[in-house]
Amino acid sequence: MKLNLVILFIATSLLMNACSNGQNNSNTNSKGNEQTKTINYLLSAIDFQKKMEELSLAPVVDVRTPNEFWGGHIAKAINIDFRGSNFDSEISKLDKTKPVFVYCLSGGRSTAAANNMRSSGFTDVYELSGGMMKWRAASLPETTDSRTTSTGMTKAEYNKLLDSKKLVLIDFYAEWCAPCKKMAPYLEELKKEMANKVTIIRIDADKNTAMCKELKVEALPTLLLYKNKENTWSNTGYISKEDLLTHLK
Repeated sequence: MKLNLVILFIATSLLMNACSNGQNNSNTNSKGNEQTKTINYLLSAIDFQKKMEELSLAPVVDVRTPNEFWGGHIAKAINIDFRGSNFDSEISKLDKTKPVFVYCLSGGRSTAAANNMRSSGFTDVYELSGGMMKWRAASLPETTDSRTTSTGMTKAEYNKLLDSKKLVLIDFYAEWCAPCKKMAPYLEELKKEMANKVTIIRIDADKNTAMCKELKVEALPTLLLYKNKENTWSNTGYISKEDLLTHLK
């Protein structure tokens, strides 16, 4: 009798374990089935180039101004100015069900353009993180339009700006750059307040693409501080007047 009870207990235990294992496997499989592969639509310059080669028939849209576009752009790109009055009508001519690549100078306008396109039904919009600044910093190829006559000041001209006994603060900016606009008023104030100690020079990045590439200016605004022609400090992105003053004293 005892032997029968022992056998019954063992059989029951094995059956319960089998059921338990079956449930665990089911949960694992269920979780596995729930996992989905996410697509990264914000790509580095190198990955952006690779993806363009992979999707060679997909359109590449440069959303900068025509002047910026003529000054240097990705070879197969078409120019549709994001701030232009015909942006929506021109973009609507593209197939919303097919991949599209977008880029600008530093990433701000292309992000806004990509979001605009997605909200209007585009399914696969790839963005170049950091824009043409990162593309140029990676020494990737670009082409210029025949209408372009200049890419801005030369290295010799830039070096001449640094020829001063005072500190020289170079501000690379762009008219469309929000942080640049926010900093502009206090930079003008500092020009007057610290005129005896610091020379502040603002350089339009859109009009001086060659120097941006030479100095590896990859985002805006970028501040470069020089003492005796040597770069002693730099900052990318917004900085308050108070924080900047700590580096100028």
